[in-house]
Amino acid sequence: ASLPFGALLYGMYRGKYRFRVLKYDLEFKDLPAGFHNYTITQISDIHSGSFDNRDKIAYGVSLINQQKSDVILFTGDLVNDRTVEMEPWKDLFASLSAPDGVYSVLGNHDYGDYYNWDTEEEKAQNLENLKKLQKEMGYDLLLNEHRYLEKRGDRIALIGVENWGRGGFKKAGDLDRATEGVRPEDFKILLSHDPSHWEDRVIHHDLHYHLTLSGHTHGMQFGIEIPGWVKWSPVKWRYKYWAGVYEELGQYINVNRGFGFLAYPGRVGIWPEITVIRLRKTGMS
Repeated sequence: ASLPFGALLYGMYRGKYRFRVLKYDLEFKDLPAGFHNYTITQISDIHSGSFDNRDKIAYGVSLINQQKSDVILFTGDLVNDRTVEMEPWKDLFASLSAPDGVYSVLGNHDYGDYYNWDTEEEKAQNLENLKKLQKEMGYDLLLNEHRYLEKRGDRIALIGVENWGRGGFKKAGDLDRATEGVRPEDFKILLSHDPSHWEDRVIHHDLHYHLTLSGHTHGMQFGIEIPGWVKWSPVKWRYKYWAGVYEELGQYINVNRGFGFLAYPGRVGIWPEITVIRLRKTGMS
């Protein structure tokens, strides 16, 4: 009995801030040559309302910047419920920077759906405040829309949808709206918070989404991962794609395990993650 109890205590006092950087190289035949060796840092599920140690969070943010990626992409859940939760941490996360900018999307918790608001107007204002806050932090929030990133005369489409989740989760994501004006032949990177969206809507969509970045699952903040041997968490019974890189029909998804934590104030075996993805064009060295 002492083993699981000790593990839970470790997760609460050390594991929740045991940040690790996971790096992947993904190769594509049709990646524009100008984006060969282009680097992306992905973070997800900050959940600022759960933080309790400024020094640890400052270290995690500095670790993100130390990756010196070309672009930083945040895939949702900035807060647990309310925009005010982010105020004490705003300056730290506003310090994130990359040559091609910081882009973000909303997660299911960002809408304030799990808080008992006095009025619907108060809830709606909270969401507007969160959008304004992200703008003040220097984040380009994509709300069912896209941008083009340019490098050495080439460009790729960066597409961001609002939250879309299977079951009772909010389904505000609109791929068709987000891709208006995007050409079928464009190389596409999609930001979509919930990986069930990729499974249910993206893989078989008319457009080919080369890379999707998601979060949401947290890897349940509990599991066992030994590279090359075992990768297990109870969350696998709910989400087929729950942590790491997967490939289907020539399309990739990375499910980030999350930067923060929610409910259980800790992590055991599934550590807080900063993902660095390097894009490579087949045949180029």
